[in-house]
Amino acid sequence: MEQVQLKADVLSLLEDKIKLIIKGEEAIYLVGPIKLPVNLYGETIEFKWYSWLKSDKVTEDFQQVIHHLSSAKLAEFQQSSVLVYGNFEYGEDALIRMHSICHTGDIFGSKRCDCGFQLRQSMKMIVEHGTGALFYLANHEGRGIGLFSKAMAYILQENGYDTVEANEGLGFADDTRNYEDAIEVLKALRSKPVTLITNNPKKLKALKTAGAPLSGRTPLWGDISEYNEKYLKTKVKKSGHLE
Repeated sequence: MEQVQLKADVLSLLEDKIKLIIKGEEAIYLVGPIKLPVNLYGETIEFKWYSWLKSDKVTEDFQQVIHHLSSAKLAEFQQSSVLVYGNFEYGEDALIRMHSICHTGDIFGSKRCDCGFQLRQSMKMIVEHGTGALFYLANHEGRGIGLFSKAMAYILQENGYDTVEANEGLGFADDTRNYEDAIEVLKALRSKPVTLITNNPKKLKALKTAGAPLSGRTPLWGDISEYNEKYLKTKVKKSGHLE
């Protein structure tokens, strides 16, 4: 297939917004920042938004990268992104959240989990703090098992299984999430220390193991109800979440 040349003005507008992050023999292409006004608890807050794409082709020829997109059918797959607020690159103290996608909680507002609450509340905490970033990790649905498998896990949960037992009953590990790419993006955006918004010690360990600049942790609990009480207790008892 013959490569179509991009118009000079199109390429000039895009190439300054694309950053190449080399990870071993693979590439992470980070595009942004893009102004993103967000309705957060009734107030419009302006964030800076980035998205990233992993590829086994490492090149600084961004025309080649862009050309490949039209045939890559990316809408059939998932890409992650990061929402940045304030002077994230140079600010002395920043909050970050590594948030795993939750189709039911984030989009529909499901009360079976606390994910939707954590998404909105962590954004609010970042804005109130003055600077920070929310990493939205698109390949983490159901702690890494995917949306269809998560639906089956929910059926098991409606029949007495807890979240860990349901995932394991389907042949999965309790939690298969990987944070390596997100951490590479974090390092590309900021070299100063960050405070991680989490109750999950596995996220803390992932950042420490990767040598990410970590200064501490702040917890995020809330939105407890009759619908997610067992889910939250299982997080602590079986998944090791910190209180």
